[in-house]
Amino acid sequence: MSSLGVSLSSVGISRASGVELVAQREQLDATLPVSGSPTNAAAPAGKTDSKSTIKAGPAELTADQRRAVAELQEIDRNVRAHEQAHIQAGRGVITSGPNYTYTYGPDGKQYAVGGEVGIDTSPERKPEANIDKGVRIQAAALAPRDPSPQDYRVATVGGRLETQGRSDLAQQRAEERSLETERNARAREESLQKAYAAPAATPEKAAPGEALSVFA
Repeated sequence: MSSLGVSLSSVGISRASGVELVAQREQLDATLPVSGSPTNAAAPAGKTDSKSTIKAGPAELTADQRRAVAELQEIDRNVRAHEQAHIQAGRGVITSGPNYTYTYGPDGKQYAVGGEVGIDTSPERKPEANIDKGVRIQAAALAPRDPSPQDYRVATVGGRLETQGRSDLAQQRAEERSLETERNARAREESLQKAYAAPAATPEKAAPGEALSVFA
């Protein structure tokens, strides 16, 4: 039985940014420092961090800065909703996450501008399991409203897994039908052989003076 040629047992899905989010992120990245983890926000004691900004109230921000904060808030909401959609639809196949990439806003706060979750794409041993897993991978990958290119690639892997499972299952059932047909043919042949090998019944002799009646 053939198996799906997938070398990755776990891959990241999403990056969680649609066309509009990508454009917004590129504009913001040109002026805002990026942090890969919230733990990078704090500077060591007694030292200053050039990436850390003093939190400013809305009244202290310029109009452009307030617009940038509003855009970052929208991106953050969309990114988190995107990853949660993967997780909610990925029953049994999500392996990690969500892991977010953060950026600082003009207000000194961090906002998620990207994210990913891990998903298991390794083949199973039984065709039925591959079919089920492939379907769940596709559902998890395409759950967000705005699937990313990576989401589509993972969905393709899930589709291949499902297709392979259905092909293997069809082959398995065909082999089972062939074996059943062969067993039935062998059983009929053995039954005929036994019937021909059985001795012919000897007709009873009629008593003297009695006629033997024969019915056709």
